[in-house]
Amino acid sequence: MESQLVSSSSPSIRSSLSLSKYTPTRRHRLSLPLMAGKSERGRPAAVSCAMGQPPSAEEKKEVKLWGGRFEENVTDAVERFTESISFDKQLYKQDILGSRAHASMLAHQGLMSDSDRDSILQGLDEIGRQIEAGEFVWRTDREDVHMNIEAALTDLIGEPAKKLHTARSRNDQVLTDFRLWCRDAIDAILSRIKNLQVALLTLAEKNAGLIVPGYTHLQRAQPVLLQHLLLAYVEQLERDAGRLLDCRVRQNFCPLGACALAGTGLPIDRFMTSNALGFTAPMRNSIDAVSDRDFVLELLSANSIIAIHLSRIGEEWVLWASEEFGFLTPSDAVSTGSSIMPQKKNPDPMELVRGKSARVVGDLVSLLVLCKGLPHAYNRDLQEDKEPVFDSVKTIIGMLEVSAEFAQNITFNQERIQKALPAGHLDATTLADYLVKKGIPFRTSHDIVGRSVAFCVAKNCQLQDLSLDELRSINPVFDKDVYEFLGVENAIHKFCSYGSTGAECVASQLDYWIAKLDINRDKDIK
Repeated sequence: MESQLVSSSSPSIRSSLSLSKYTPTRRHRLSLPLMAGKSERGRPAAVSCAMGQPPSAEEKKEVKLWGGRFEENVTDAVERFTESISFDKQLYKQDILGSRAHASMLAHQGLMSDSDRDSILQGLDEIGRQIEAGEFVWRTDREDVHMNIEAALTDLIGEPAKKLHTARSRNDQVLTDFRLWCRDAIDAILSRIKNLQVALLTLAEKNAGLIVPGYTHLQRAQPVLLQHLLLAYVEQLERDAGRLLDCRVRQNFCPLGACALAGTGLPIDRFMTSNALGFTAPMRNSIDAVSDRDFVLELLSANSIIAIHLSRIGEEWVLWASEEFGFLTPSDAVSTGSSIMPQKKNPDPMELVRGKSARVVGDLVSLLVLCKGLPHAYNRDLQEDKEPVFDSVKTIIGMLEVSAEFAQNITFNQERIQKALPAGHLDATTLADYLVKKGIPFRTSHDIVGRSVAFCVAKNCQLQDLSLDELRSINPVFDKDVYEFLGVENAIHKFCSYGSTGAECVASQLDYWIAKLDINRDKDIK
């Protein structure tokens, strides 16, 4: 990780950019601070001892870091309304990381001394330690994560801290923090997607050869292998992962040094900070760097598509767990009961997956509406961009985790499924294929099979139950080899097109995913 975060400059610069224990390692990235103690919209459930209250009326308020041209303090109501520390303190690791890179660059460019840089880096280390230990006091009168950390640094080391904001605005600072956070969030989501894919593949391996009804319009359509259906989910999740990877590539550009909107007249090195923070390059246009939120819109859009996919899986499994279907049974470990009906066993986790998809889509809509009418460059409205993103990421990670947990704790009821298979004439399309192979045009074949099905409905039987004479009464083209095409087992064996539900095709698909996800059949699939 350090190689990503350190410029390829001289050893002294490399040393000064050492990110100590507050580098967001892989462990940190996959364990985002957004998970614990948050309310339904991502705010901390209680802002208590870790959040300092504004000074009382008797006390003199602290002068804002931007307060030089002001003669009055903001009112308490304005302070409460405009603070963002209650939710953006989640960015503290990224803020410290960006400040370390910025201070090291300033020293390298001669805009601060090496000793001031070292004091700043040591002070940031100490602040990071205090936050990790729960000792840091977050103050609402210091507005946000950036000013809390900078003011605390000034309290800690004095004058050198006042140089840290040289050639930097909160506009480019927050965007740097946010892009780093979103990059880590994408990595966390990707790991959960793979976990769910592995759970689905494990489920497929355990149910080899099991035929289930395939549905269109929620009506019986054709027989499919259960493995084939489970692999469809895996394919969808892979595209979800691809969208996130694409998003990560586009968002991995550094806004730091764009300042408020126009850049700076000071001789900074934006490439140095970009390299130090693991970005691909600095953003080319300083106005664009601080004004657009397309990178979070893209992330929330990708999350919304994931949520829709998971919701569809949830809907399917909830239906299949019902008495009307009875195709699967969740274990007690992933089920809940009723407060009044003693017999109930509900697949609540997947119902909530279905429900929470609305929340993720709502987060995207909130941000789209937030951004739609904003003039360039920065506007304070954009403070409201973070909570929908924090909520979306938290929710989608939870949905992926519980879906994988549910997949690991369900059993498909083979006897119930096999008893249900004869209904619905699932082999009708295969019978039409039989007639095509006999040289009958497909539209004519369709009509012949349709009349055959009507005959079965009148007789209350299945296609395979019709005698050869009965079939020939509908059309003389039928021969005794027709029975090789009738019945769901025979129908499954006739599928041979690439990507189809034929046994050989599905086995090939399964082998592909086992290899692609680097799964050891003996070790990883139990």
